[in-house]
Amino acid sequence: MQAGAVLPGKYAVQKENVVNSNSHQDEIGAPSVEDIRAGLVGQAVALRPLLRGQAARGESDRVLPVEVVDALADAGVFRLLTPRRYGGHETDLRTLTEVSEALGEGDGSTAWVGMIIAVTNWLACLFPDKAQEEVFGADPDARVTGVAAPTGVGDRVPEGWRVNGRWSYNSGAPYATWAAVGALLKDENGAVVDQALVLVHASQLTVEDTWHTAGMRATASNTLIAEDVFVPEHRVLSVPAAAEGVYPRESRDETLYDSTFGPMLLLCLVGPLLGLGAAAMHVAVEQAAAKPLSFTVHPRQADSVGVQMQVAEAALKLETARLHTYRAVDEVDRAAASGSPLDYAARARIRARAGFAAQHVLDAISTLLNVHGASSFADAGLLQRIWRDANVAARHAGLVPAVGLEVYGKSLLGISEQVSLMV
Repeated sequence: MQAGAVLPGKYAVQKENVVNSNSHQDEIGAPSVEDIRAGLVGQAVALRPLLRGQAARGESDRVLPVEVVDALADAGVFRLLTPRRYGGHETDLRTLTEVSEALGEGDGSTAWVGMIIAVTNWLACLFPDKAQEEVFGADPDARVTGVAAPTGVGDRVPEGWRVNGRWSYNSGAPYATWAAVGALLKDENGAVVDQALVLVHASQLTVEDTWHTAGMRATASNTLIAEDVFVPEHRVLSVPAAAEGVYPRESRDETLYDSTFGPMLLLCLVGPLLGLGAAAMHVAVEQAAAKPLSFTVHPRQADSVGVQMQVAEAALKLETARLHTYRAVDEVDRAAASGSPLDYAARARIRARAGFAAQHVLDAISTLLNVHGASSFADAGLLQRIWRDANVAARHAGLVPAVGLEVYGKSLLGISEQVSLMV
């Protein structure tokens, strides 16, 4: 049985159309959602000088410097999607995306790690309340990372599962306190009965240093290993059920945790890429004002019609990426506020948009490197790191454009074949 085809269609969703307290209806005297978002984004913007100053060190050490991680924590990045009842900000996907975009203009690896921990903290809040209490009740500053691919196996034992596996690539592993990792669950006879995410404390896992890459080096996205780890029943989340909007958490007035599973975990990946694209544009435009266009009559690149056209083309591609991303992000947030998960057609369209947006960012960065010229690839230059980081990030499995287009195309044509649970 293929991992992506476990128990298809078993879970049906029936939810009332209830607008919860987080649905942009603010209490009298309380700061608005927009004000809270602006404050958090402002703190992320203020971190850019630190991130740029530490980026080379992080890349060389292949891990974010402690000072950067502490600054992210102080700016509330890790608590963006953590419940207010545990001291979190409990914001929304729009806020996460804007914050990670702002961070991405400073450093891609930092933005990626901040985004991953924030969204995996959200994921942990879909588990039963007993699990949430173990994670955030014991430590409001808990940092959950994870790997959704079901490269582990859980064997049924009394009151839970015995889990073994290896999971690559776990971004932010050195600073995580918990991990949510994918596993195929087997019954007493060895038959696969579900595909799940299981919550495991970091102390029960070992980390193998496997992240030797061309880009996003400071994410320290190493491999997690579990050997005969016991996972109790309340720390298991069925992926097929979650994909259809069925979460085992207790129902309460917290809009954020009604967000649709697949779109939430896919769209968050685009934020750091948008920031990297904006950073590339800034460098190319700034340098074009002074850098000569070699072997031409132009003393400045900015005087060339060819350069002007390429910069305009790159700007429009970045704008296209942002428009697709934020339109989809707002769709996810509105659906959560209404209490109704997005239907499959909407989810399929969002899956395609995420990959489409990522490709437009890559295309724009490539064009800007053409504008800047061979010096783009100087070790001391910022563009070469932006280029490497963006190209690695955009190859995340959730952003593969061909898969997104196939999913969306099948949906448009009425073909029912399901090629991925992550929709």
